[in-house]
Amino acid sequence: MSGHPGNPEPLSPRAKLAVTAGKAAAAVSRAAGRGSGSVIGGRVALKLDPDLLGRLAQHLDVVLVSATNGKTTTTRLIAEALRASGPVVSNALGANMPAGITSALAGGTDSRYGVIEVDEKYLAGVARDTTPKAIALLNLSRDQLDRAAETRMLAEKWREGLNGSKAVVIANADDPLIVWAASSSPNVVWVAVGQEWKDDAWSCPSCGGVLQRPGDDWFCGECGFRRPAPSWALSGDHVLDPHGSAWPIRLQLPGRANKANAATSAAVAAVFGVPPQVALERMYQVQAVAGRYDVVSFQNRQLRLLLAKNPAGWLETFSLIDPPPTPVILSVNARGADGTDTSWLWDVDYGRLAGHPIMVIGDRRLDLAVRLEVAGVDFRVCDTLDEAVSMAPPGQIELIANYTAFQDVRRRVGN
Repeated sequence: MSGHPGNPEPLSPRAKLAVTAGKAAAAVSRAAGRGSGSVIGGRVALKLDPDLLGRLAQHLDVVLVSATNGKTTTTRLIAEALRASGPVVSNALGANMPAGITSALAGGTDSRYGVIEVDEKYLAGVARDTTPKAIALLNLSRDQLDRAAETRMLAEKWREGLNGSKAVVIANADDPLIVWAASSSPNVVWVAVGQEWKDDAWSCPSCGGVLQRPGDDWFCGECGFRRPAPSWALSGDHVLDPHGSAWPIRLQLPGRANKANAATSAAVAAVFGVPPQVALERMYQVQAVAGRYDVVSFQNRQLRLLLAKNPAGWLETFSLIDPPPTPVILSVNARGADGTDTSWLWDVDYGRLAGHPIMVIGDRRLDLAVRLEVAGVDFRVCDTLDEAVSMAPPGQIELIANYTAFQDVRRRVGN
């Protein structure tokens, strides 16, 4: 690895100027009430020094985390685990493109580890700039159809970008697209964490043939591409390590998907010398991640805030909400950060919400209403969050929203 972790070389005058200017731009943005300022700050800094990301990463042991779902949570769990060995800098709030990552690292000059969430489109470039010691690849499924490449093309891009990488790649053995992407790397640690959403992985990424999926296994009968043997695995409420030892997962975060995130995080922590028991114990501290899973009080009601951005994410979220008759508020927008194409709503099995009283809000509430009508689910369309909460029957409310809708809700409830 370039640089000496924990022993930063002094930044050049140009890099120092870029960092200072970026922090100033971020402060102005915050003062104007335009969010955290991390993205504009990073953009200003990179304009002044295009190589700044690499310079800021050179003294860090870096791990990159990329996926369609679970990036932010897994990044947070890994960061908690690695804090057992030293200070960590991380883009914990999810600003995961180069500008946001640069902003985050600018605040970590005394850190030993950099735990970085990376948007799928930027993974190869950020890996080139930061010389990571480890890269965690969790899953790939359709998302932001107007912006992102088709998943097979994205897997191909990752495969090319990771070819010959010196990083240890920690990859999900149960997702054929992830296996295809990681297979060009010389050093892969395979983790079996399951794949609930399979609709983007029925054809072989290698030859285009049909994948056979007996039980949890998968293989291509035409070219022989198949599921690799994992060295780590999620088994119920335990992580199995390469020696066959079972370590209990105790999380405050709900759902099976977060156990899968914890299993991957334990495998990543082991690359940095943190034992599974220590890593998993530290993950218990995490109660919420950038507002996700928070329970908030609003209008004398309790709302649990859940984020679901694409079909795979909605499927996982349905599995962790409380059973009927728990009231559910659904909110969908289609702004730039969400992707403006809402055709993905038709890929989500909303029939699984049968029996729940459902209130629908958000910019695209009518798109969602049509989808629920076809699914044969009862619902009410409301104009505002306040109206939806007032309509909800008694009990804690589960609120599921996509990206900008989730931010709207957080602002309204003061979270």
